[in-house]
Amino acid sequence: MNSLIVAVDIGNTRIHFGVASGTDVDGCPTWEMLDSRETAGFAPESLASILPDRPLQWRVASVHRATEASLASWVSSARARDGYRCLGFADLPLAVRLPAPNRVGMDRLVAAVAANRIRDPQRAAIVVDAGTAVTVDAIMADGSFQGGVILPGMRLVCRALAAGTDLLPLVEVSFSESPPEPIGRSTETAIRSGAFWGTVGAIRLLVSQFRQQLGDSAQVFVTGGDASALASLIDREAQFVPQLVLAGIFWSDK
Repeated sequence: MNSLIVAVDIGNTRIHFGVASGTDVDGCPTWEMLDSRETAGFAPESLASILPDRPLQWRVASVHRATEASLASWVSSARARDGYRCLGFADLPLAVRLPAPNRVGMDRLVAAVAANRIRDPQRAAIVVDAGTAVTVDAIMADGSFQGGVILPGMRLVCRALAAGTDLLPLVEVSFSESPPEPIGRSTETAIRSGAFWGTVGAIRLLVSQFRQQLGDSAQVFVTGGDASALASLIDREAQFVPQLVLAGIFWSDK
């Protein structure tokens, strides 16, 4: 590989970067650098001090158009030796069985690309990405993307409760903390329990319903910034894959 690959996942809340030099013995990307920034106020020039001083090949999956345009402009002007591609669904090694594939979030599609690389080829897959929004997507055993579900993440639920009511406070909740007691004994703990267990319960039910169509052997892959503890709460065989989206971006150009 002549150039390092820079995989970039531009989300509505955060931007994730990964610089890969190649693959390991299992074919997974070898990450030389991982970084994450808030999307709001992101300044592409802030990357100058952390990027290797050699040609890079940028592969970008974005759901935030203005931020992607800003990044593309900076790469063009500040790193003229680099290659840059903002991925579209047609660039992916993925059959998208939907009437409007160009309207599906690229984060969902590249996660499916990665799931296809790591799943048992005889089994379907369910991909859960717990970010600002939670997505649960279905991949058939033939590797085709069938669509799925989008629901608000826990933080959005808490913000909606605070913004849409007069007295309910804004409560912070995360999958990285210990699961709250189901029965809240104050307004704050009741909100935390509702957001946490409501989200877990919704995902559990969706996984169960997806398996009715995909088959009971469907594998479950979980990703997301603070979702490491979520996998065990969903399904005893669910696997947490922390860089699933970045890996899908890396593999999208193979």
